[in-house]
Amino acid sequence: MTSTATDIRPLTIEIPQADLDDLQRRLENTRYAPPAPGDSWDYGTPVSYLRDMVERWKAFDWRTQEARINAFPNFVTEIDGQSVHFVHVRSPEPGARALLLSHTYPGSFMEFFELIGPLTDPVAHGGRAEDAFHVVVPSTPGFGFSTPLSGGGWTMERVAGVFDTLMRRLGYDSYGAHGSDGGAMISRELAVQNPDGFLGSHVLQLFSFPSGAPGEMDGFGPKEFAALEHLQWFQNVGGYNAMNGSRPQTVAAGFADSPVAWLAYSELFESFGNGTALVTPEQVLAQVTLYWLTNTAATAVRYHYEGLHAGAQPVRSTGRLGVAVFQDDFKTIRSLAERDNANIVHWSEFDHGGHYAALEVPEDVVADLRTFFAGA
Repeated sequence: MTSTATDIRPLTIEIPQADLDDLQRRLENTRYAPPAPGDSWDYGTPVSYLRDMVERWKAFDWRTQEARINAFPNFVTEIDGQSVHFVHVRSPEPGARALLLSHTYPGSFMEFFELIGPLTDPVAHGGRAEDAFHVVVPSTPGFGFSTPLSGGGWTMERVAGVFDTLMRRLGYDSYGAHGSDGGAMISRELAVQNPDGFLGSHVLQLFSFPSGAPGEMDGFGPKEFAALEHLQWFQNVGGYNAMNGSRPQTVAAGFADSPVAWLAYSELFESFGNGTALVTPEQVLAQVTLYWLTNTAATAVRYHYEGLHAGAQPVRSTGRLGVAVFQDDFKTIRSLAERDNANIVHWSEFDHGGHYAALEVPEDVVADLRTFFAGA
């Protein structure tokens, strides 16, 4: 039987043992940089943190993670010349709606594992049958098992189009979307494109910034100015944005050769060491190990570059949007978000949780998704 480009093929994840043995050898032979004064997070990822995490990594059981992945139905298909991996779990409820979950950077499709059960089978998790979703969790092209990355020009706008094609190929003529970080950007792009049958995007951030327009901040109070202070702090510590946006292939050389280099660069999982992250060491290692074994840190970092060099002009979205703001995450400022997005119909704020809320407080994300899409 001849396969075609639109075929959807089952995928079983089986990392060769030789690759796991190689990772172990590299960890055993780690050469650490001299500690900075005080060995604190002020200079970046501390050596003491890396030493502790490397010891944990040596004992980390990838095969357990692999079994978790393979417990879900995994598939691969080709769209726009790109191999696209995804998890697809259908709900037992006949009235379920379809939901696309888009992951973060430097996260992956694995960050949604705790959400899949409650979303697809809410009755078994204390919810109602009408809260059910058929769930699709793709790996963004160039991440995880959506490899190798096919050429350049992979912007969030392009990925949104690919994901819409994926949902149609799976037979969904109506669906909603959710995402954080890069996944939030993809989800907003879907709200911009607003394809037929689109139920809306639920995001953890809308990246709307001051433009300098006169009077733009006239109504700001302590909450908005605190959000601006948090943004300033993020810019001060988020040097990876500049490196990824200007020299992605330079940093990629280190990530492809040293697992500890990638671990150190993934400090966003630790909120740059500010002590607020609820992500566990095991969750961090699961994500970092996936990137290492698939050698995808190099292609993941290109999205900043492609976005900065695409020449795209700002576009106001008209699609249905919902925003969930978590305490220790980037704080979306509502007035700026409404300037850039015409149809924000849901807004919630949480006094806990951070950038990786799907990993940190999955039950809150599930509850907010149910609320947002109940009105769709």
